[in-house]
Amino acid sequence: MKTIAFRLAILVACVWMFFAGSSFAQTGSQTTPFDPEKHKILSTDRPDGRYTSTRGLVQHMIRSQHPLLAFDPAFSRDEFLDWQTKVRNKLQDLMRFPDIPPQPQPRLLSRAKRNGYTLEKWEHYPQPGSVVPFLVLVPDGVSASASAPAVLCLPGTSRSKESLAGEKELFPVFARPTFDEINRMALLYAQKGIVAVAVDNPGYAETSDLEQYSGQDVIDVATFEQYLLNMNWHYMGLATFQSHQLLKWMRTSGYINPEKIAVSGHSLGAWMAAYLAVLNPDICAVVLNQGIYNWREAAKVRTKPNERGQRPPAFGLFYVVPGMYGWFDNPDIVASLAPRPVLFAEGLPEKNLELYQKAYGIMDATDNMTVSQFPKYRAPETRYDGYLPEGLTTDEFWKLNNNDPPDHYFKADVAVPWLENRLKP
Repeated sequence: MKTIAFRLAILVACVWMFFAGSSFAQTGSQTTPFDPEKHKILSTDRPDGRYTSTRGLVQHMIRSQHPLLAFDPAFSRDEFLDWQTKVRNKLQDLMRFPDIPPQPQPRLLSRAKRNGYTLEKWEHYPQPGSVVPFLVLVPDGVSASASAPAVLCLPGTSRSKESLAGEKELFPVFARPTFDEINRMALLYAQKGIVAVAVDNPGYAETSDLEQYSGQDVIDVATFEQYLLNMNWHYMGLATFQSHQLLKWMRTSGYINPEKIAVSGHSLGAWMAAYLAVLNPDICAVVLNQGIYNWREAAKVRTKPNERGQRPPAFGLFYVVPGMYGWFDNPDIVASLAPRPVLFAEGLPEKNLELYQKAYGIMDATDNMTVSQFPKYRAPETRYDGYLPEGLTTDEFWKLNNNDPPDHYFKADVAVPWLENRLKP
């Protein structure tokens, strides 16, 4: 009887603890109502201007930082050229390209005839332990004795090289039906007689891990991105390095004219295209199919919380280049491309347009800069032209940057004829 009574007492106690704990958890999870508008700008009531909030401290640091290699519209031509070299050298440092021993030459895996071109599949070996597949679309008539201009095609975040080439996906999980046909960047260039080289972004499609087998559309790149950071590298550095190594092969392939190599990037690929062009001065033209905005400014102004008290998160580890804020931002990097031809196929903030016009003006090359706005913002009166205040949501940030995310796709109607014209003999 004592045993039964003891067990009963234990049961009653457990039941009481369960309900008491549930009540406590529910009470503890209640939040104090607050007005997002009131908290949209991080501020402090302390007379010394210090923040108890760590997020507030970081905001203070972002506000206080002044990039050491920011573009100066007052540069003379000689000062611009000196600054341009400093930007290239510092970007090289920040990308942290590894020193590697000689690697095997890229290897041709297969060749298949298509209508108007030949599809080749290759693999290259950018560093020890690494194999990176890529596709080459070689227009009919191109050979070692009749070389042609070429373009390195860099996809958006989760697009595959197969999607760029108009080929069947190797793994169905990476199929992206939205804007599928119009995003066939490499195929569209090849149809105009340009040799098109297509790659995957690291961790996606053929370079993914278990996603290609599991069929689950949950792609984990954040884990290895963190590991890279702990090894003093980063995703953008890895991705740019792999394409940087591929460019070396393109210059010596035989059927590519090494003086007529361009880069074309969509979305995530546009950032890499810009960095590759800065690091490789022989790249003759650049297509940026992404509204190039300021990363530091995005961190500074996107601060308005939602009704749950959550401020807009960072855009992800893709966009982490340690130390970059202290030296320059993306508009400075792109400005350093002057006087080379650049197409902004999805527009840009008005203040950045003015910055690029200044840079290209210094180099007497304003005709080499072409801007095509999102259809929504092609009329001048629809575009915002002003200072971006703190306290924005992400949607407000895009709007004030003249960016239209639902209409974000490869603007082939603009990019293909522009590049075809730039690569003419």
